[in-house]
Amino acid sequence: MTNNKFKYQCTNCNTEYTSDKVLYLCEACKKLNTSILPPKGVLKVVYNYAELLKDGITYDSLKQNSFIQLLPLKSSSSLPNLKVGNTPLYKINKLNNNELAFNLYLKDDSQNPTYSFKDRASSIVSAFAKENKISTIVAASTGNAGSSLAGICASQQQNAIIIVPEKAPIAKLTQILMYGAKIVPVAGTYDDAFDLSMMATNEFGWYNRNTAFNPFTIEGKKTVSFELFEQLNFDIPDIIFVPVGDGAIISGVYKGFEDLLKLKIIKKMPIIVAVQAEKSNNLIRNIKNSSFQIVESDTIADSISVNIPRNFYMTRNFIVQYNGEILNVTDDEILSASATLSKNTGLFVEPAAAAAFAGMLAYKNKNKIPAHSKVVVLLTGSGLKDLKAVRNTITMPKAISPTISELRNITK
Repeated sequence: MTNNKFKYQCTNCNTEYTSDKVLYLCEACKKLNTSILPPKGVLKVVYNYAELLKDGITYDSLKQNSFIQLLPLKSSSSLPNLKVGNTPLYKINKLNNNELAFNLYLKDDSQNPTYSFKDRASSIVSAFAKENKISTIVAASTGNAGSSLAGICASQQQNAIIIVPEKAPIAKLTQILMYGAKIVPVAGTYDDAFDLSMMATNEFGWYNRNTAFNPFTIEGKKTVSFELFEQLNFDIPDIIFVPVGDGAIISGVYKGFEDLLKLKIIKKMPIIVAVQAEKSNNLIRNIKNSSFQIVESDTIADSISVNIPRNFYMTRNFIVQYNGEILNVTDDEILSASATLSKNTGLFVEPAAAAAFAGMLAYKNKNKIPAHSKVVVLLTGSGLKDLKAVRNTITMPKAISPTISELRNITK
């Protein structure tokens, strides 16, 4: 299992580990963890950047090899035979018929195979399992990570076991079952499902996909940064709005650009804005606190509804180190943003993704986006994942008789 091109580094105590075995959290920090707080000791994958620079690495050479030099894999042939990543980046010039003073780009990751950003992480975890002859992978999920792992495992002929809160959206649960995975609903929250999945890993030896537990999930998520750099003509965005729950996606965005920074392919980090639902803001609300305080989550954006943001410490490190920004948006702002996005662009996303768009609108309305700047909104999942969330924002018209006169009456 040795893969000497990278090592693990603890984000809490900086202890380093070789890559010759499956690791989740830092062994030295285990005693610091309790079941009611974000775990300390989340591991970060660090590559031999000096050696890569010595070898004359370039973005083109990275791409030619499917970025395998910056992935914890032996070969790109281990990746699923599905089109993961390389999702569209749409340029939007107007909103509500008004010209924008800045350049707005929408990164539509709902175009991944299972319709969410989570496929990026699942593909790397699945590929690693394949290379190391691991047949069963477990994950806790509110729906997207679970349906993603289930779909990716189906394509790789692997067993997926998905532990979900019983109130997860039915569309996501349906996906999981259709992919043939074993679904385990629990009477509790995502955090309860997360804890059970970790107990299962210890008890049964299943490989665990959980973000902020399996360090390779961040390595999958970071690929979006490589794509953005290329899609923006080998330049970086000025501002990126990212929806945040447990902090894994935004850490992936940071990690991708950090890799490019360390390889001197880019010269600076974009401004990355962490957007959370006001009713589930345990991550950004605690960034400056000396002790972590939990407020029960109750947001319409189920994919970012998290009581215990498991990737809190890594996310905080990134935000502090690279001068990131944070923002709360209300559920009403999320629903309004979802409608604005759909009607103006034809992109229908789930509430968690709409939260990032709501964040961009908040900055726009406060004149916080400089003219001519390049602004990216990360859209992380399809609106078809959670139709119930927008049910009260639309009105289904009554049926009419199939006559021209009635049609004329309702279209006047």
